[in-house]
Amino acid sequence: MLSSGKFGLENLPEMFGPHLTLDLSECDRRKLSDLSHIYDLLDELPDVIGMHKITPPYTFIYRPGDNPSEWGVSGFVIIAESHISIHTFPDRNTAFVDIFSCKQFDIHKAVDYVVAKLDAHKADKKLSGRGKEYPRQVEAAREIVIRSRPSLKQ
Repeated sequence: MLSSGKFGLENLPEMFGPHLTLDLSECDRRKLSDLSHIYDLLDELPDVIGMHKITPPYTFIYRPGDNPSEWGVSGFVIIAESHISIHTFPDRNTAFVDIFSCKQFDIHKAVDYVVAKLDAHKADKKLSGRGKEYPRQVEAAREIVIRSRPSLKQ
């Protein structure tokens, strides 16, 4: 299993939530092309990272007529905290996964789960803090608004 390393954004107080993107390569082609396997990944991952599904996963196979090698399985699941999506490219042994949440989650657990589920041998992981101008704390939000709109200072 790949080591997920340190990201450094796990607990930033002044952000709306983390957005984790995974570019996975050298994955198991059979798993990438298996619609039920991708469905199961999207169905199980919210529970693994403490999120709450508000819809069942939606998965489908896409076969572009103009570029047959770019076919794959795509899917998403809407969670109360935002969404998780995946796009696979079995002929290239590659997958792309996005996890966006308005609350903190165990990023390392998410990476380890997805990497294992797709048997990925390489993973490029990026984490960004979304909504830095929309912090979770009301007082912090008030201070940002006042700094950006000097006419509100009294």
